[in-house]
Amino acid sequence: MASVALSEAEKVYIMHGVQEDLRVDGRGCEDYRCVEVETDVVSNTSGSARVKLGHTDILVGVKAEMGTPKLEKPNEGYLEFFVDCSANATPDFEGRGGDDLGTEIANTLYRIFSNKSSVDLKTLCISPREHCWVLYVDVLLLECDGNLFDAISIAVKAALFNTRIPRVRVLEDEEGSKDIELSDDPYDCIRLSVENVPCIVTLCKIGYRHVVDATLQEEACSLASLLVSVTSKGAVTCLRKVGKGSLDPESIFEMMEPGSPSGQGQGPAHLFSRPSFPSSTSLF
Repeated sequence: MASVALSEAEKVYIMHGVQEDLRVDGRGCEDYRCVEVETDVVSNTSGSARVKLGHTDILVGVKAEMGTPKLEKPNEGYLEFFVDCSANATPDFEGRGGDDLGTEIANTLYRIFSNKSSVDLKTLCISPREHCWVLYVDVLLLECDGNLFDAISIAVKAALFNTRIPRVRVLEDEEGSKDIELSDDPYDCIRLSVENVPCIVTLCKIGYRHVVDATLQEEACSLASLLVSVTSKGAVTCLRKVGKGSLDPESIFEMMEPGSPSGQGQGPAHLFSRPSFPSSTSLF
């Protein structure tokens, strides 16, 4: 994870502000920075999106290629994730510095999309046990200013929303051999439903309270964070603790529970309907 050096005085200043629900940039504890979402930004992909969250900049491209269904799921396609932590994002990623973080993010994405209700993978099946669509999701970290998991989850969802998969017909001759025919019409394509695809809300514990959309400086003041994968309808699909510190059960319940005193909160799901967090009925 990218890091920033802070003096003890700076950490105390940030922590005292959080206790008063006033962060350094003027936000409250449960306010997001401005989110910019741009789709269809890479021409040679099936779908793409770029998300800017503060100064965190994420680019995601999706390529649809034909493959063979997995043995345990013969009537489904599948997704493959690759995360590249560019050395331009932060000096911490130079050499092999970003490999571990890239693997951690990819594993988190696999865990989120292992939920069958996230994406209907059966729509990616062309011919059971023989052919399916494989979606290769490439994530590139262009700039890092904290809260990577949230920004990446938004970018992946936007890129999947933008993905166009060519419509395919399977033709079988008298001898039983099958041929695959792709439509010549670029507008004759399949669009994935991303209504149930969750986004990640990272609750960063600082002192006795938690904040969302933490900056690098705020992350440096925290020893533990809770990643909550939540749908637009409020269903929590995944929980994960990150950081070297620990979270006691009481703190976790306090972060998750509606009306929690530590964050004035209403639970992570309400963040999707806040005016400060851009949303679209077709995307989120």
